[in-house]
Order: sequence, then C-alpha cells, then structure tokens
Amino acid sequence: MDTKASTPPSTTKSIETGTSSAPTGISTSNFSSDSIKYSSTQEQKNKQAKFHQQQLDLLRSSELNERFWPPNLIHRAALHGVLKHKHHHHDHPDEIDQENETEKKEKKNVKLEINGKIMDPAECDNLLDPSDMLYVPNNCAEQVEQFAKYVWESGWKAMPHHALPNWLRDNDFLLKGHRPPLPSVKACFKSIFRVHTETGNIWTHFIGAISFMTIAIYFWTRPNLEIKFQEKVIFGTFFIGAIICLLCSALFHTFYCYSPKVSKLFNKIDYCGISVLTMGSFVPWLYYAFYCEALPKIMYLILIGILGISCIVVSLWDKFSTPQFRAIRAGMFIALGLSGIIPAIHYSLVFGSFKAFNVGGLGWLILMAILYIAGACLYAARIPERLFPGKFDIWFQSHQIFHVFVVLAAYVHYHGITKLASYRLTIGDCLTAHTEADFSFEF
Repeated sequence: MDTKASTPPSTTKSIETGTSSAPTGISTSNFSSDSIKYSSTQEQKNKQAKFHQQQLDLLRSSELNERFWPPNLIHRAALHGVLKHKHHHHDHPDEIDQENETEKKEKKNVKLEINGKIMDPAECDNLLDPSDMLYVPNNCAEQVEQFAKYVWESGWKAMPHHALPNWLRDNDFLLKGHRPPLPSVKACFKSIFRVHTETGNIWTHFIGAISFMTIAIYFWTRPNLEIKFQEKVIFGTFFIGAIICLLCSALFHTFYCYSPKVSKLFNKIDYCGISVLTMGSFVPWLYYAFYCEALPKIMYLILIGILGISCIVVSLWDKFSTPQFRAIRAGMFIALGLSGIIPAIHYSLVFGSFKAFNVGGLGWLILMAILYIAGACLYAARIPERLFPGKFDIWFQSHQIFHVFVVLAAYVHYHGITKLASYRLTIGDCLTAHTEADFSFEF
C-alpha cells in the first residue's frame, strides 16, 4: 500500500538568497517536548537536512508510516515548507549573526494548524514537527517503542525466568517458556493459543468451566415435572460456584501478564472464586443431609458463609497475593474446606456411619477433600518442578496438577450430592423418613 505524508499549504521562505533548495517533506506524528534548534553553520544544516530527508523517505516507503504517523494531526504552515540553502559557507561572524536573526524572525512568524485550528507556537511549545531538523533523531526512540509494541502484539517469544520483571516472577523452578509482559488485552487473549508456562493452567480450568456450564444448562432446562424448581436453585449454587471459580482462575492466568495492576486485580478475583466454589459446594450437601433438621442446617450454612466471606475479605488484601504468602494462602483455603468436617461428623453421629457412607455421600465428600488438599499441598510445595527444575516448565507442573485436582474434586462432589439428593427425594417427606429401608454400600 502506497502511503504518503500529508503536506500543509506550502510556504517558501528563504533564509538567505540562493538558488538551490532542499525539500523537506512534512509528515504528521505525535510530537516530543524538545524545542526547535538550529545549526550554527550551513554545512551542519545541509548534513542534517539530508539525513532528515532520508529518514522521511524511509518512513514514507514503510508500512509503519500509516500505522505510526496518523494523518490530519498537526501541520506546520510555515518555516518548514521548502528550505533553500546557500551553496557557499558563511565565513564572517556578522553574516552568521544576521542569518540567526533572520531565523528567529522566521520562527516568530510560524503558525500551527492543529486539527484545522490556527495556533501560535507559544501556545504549544511542547509540540515539535517531524520536519524540524533535530526531530527525527529524537523521534527514533518513539518509533522504536511503537514498533516494539507492534512486534509484541503480533508475535512474541517466550522468556526465561531470570529475564522476567519482578512482578511476573512467581515460580523459581520454572526456568523457561514464560510469557513476556504483553501490551494489550487482545495480545493476552491470543496468548492462550500459544505454548508457554501458563497454557496448561488456562485450559484446564477453562475447559472445566465450559463443561460445568453445559451440565448446568442441561440441568436448568429440564421440565419442572422431572426436576423441581427448588432443586434447580439448590444445585444452582454449586454450578455457579464452580463456574465462577474456574472462569476466574482461567482469566487470571490469561491476563496477569498485562501489567502489575491487572495481575493483582485478577489474582484477588481468583482467590475470591475459590471461596465462592467452597461455599457453593457445601450448600447442596448441607441442605439434603440435614433435610429434616432445620436448626443444624441453618447453623452450618451460616458458619460456612461466614468463613467463606472472611476468606474473600482477606483475599482482597494486597500483600496476600504475593509469593511470600503462598503457604498461608494454601493453608487458609484448606482450613475453609476442612470446616466441612464438623457437619460430616455430626451427620455420622446422628444417622450412623453406615447411612452416612451409603446414602449421605460422605465417602464422596472425603474423596473431594483429599483431592483438594493433595492439589493444594503440591501447589504450595512446588512439586514436581522443585525436584526437577526445568523439566516441567510447560507441562505437568504443580499448578497444572492442582487445577486438574480441583476440576476432579468438583465432579466428585457433584456425583456425591446427586446421589444424596436422589435418595432424599426418593424417601418422601420428613414424616416418612423413619420408615427407610436398608441401603447397600455404594462407594
């Protein structure tokens, strides 16, 4: 595509009388805060003008011209239209002083056209046109920065751990394959289709969230004669908790490389999602396990709610998301999960261990707790990458194993509460509960 720099109305002013001229194209760009400077000798001016013209020609012929030099931004209406240079050099100081005075007058008469509005240079001293002699060298840094962003966004290379900024350093045992800081949300989203240290972490929970969405949609769309509205609401707390937790985790691992601020924000959201999943998991089990015991059911629901909300509040604390608090984070969420032991013991004492395991879903509840705890312990201890640094940089690292265990635990819990609800709804209301028959052990 042929791109051309826009040129304002041409004003030809000569610094002195002369026949030769060096055209200087006018391009548009964002301007730096440098002031306009002029050379003390004509030879230096000629060299600068030649270098400047080469840079402008290069930009005109480059595809980056259209990307980084947007049209209709700022034009110089005078001074930089066409510069006419002398063939001879000024050897007398009076001639040089006279030329400098002429340049000052020319500069004083300059008017700027900014988006169609004529302005005096004094009103915008921080603006410098690309056609100024010293602008292009100063603008090179801006062009490099813009080009670097373009490269990062269109294609980036994985980095070793030691080259990452401090806010991206989390696991010292993953030596290579890390994403660099990415400049946009779009670039972060596109990175989920690349292979790096976070690929497994993103997709394990993203696929898990999609699977629970599918189950929830199927569950909620069943006719009320098949599944009552009340049961849809109770199971809905679990589905919502699981979907929120898995989605928050996937989003955190997708966007945390955008900036330190975004990383902290999504890290907090990630931990809040864990608390939501834990609370949502206990609601169906407590509801059906203590179906006919209103007081303990309400007390345990309030207890789990208080503990879960406390974890959410602590998760919003900035220091809590730092690597130093990794063990404390794991321990706190383990404690939240283990709080379910109290109602489980209560249920076993009241109804007996046989019934608790056969119809109360206690076995599935224990298996879920084992998966959660095992995954959290591996995550906190950084196993297996701690034992074999650099061998599990991309796949089978501790965080990925933890994610897989979380999804498996959620499915195990869903199976357990499904069996418990089926039993509870089969035996009828609470008045006929004492006539229950024996049930075979199903684990």
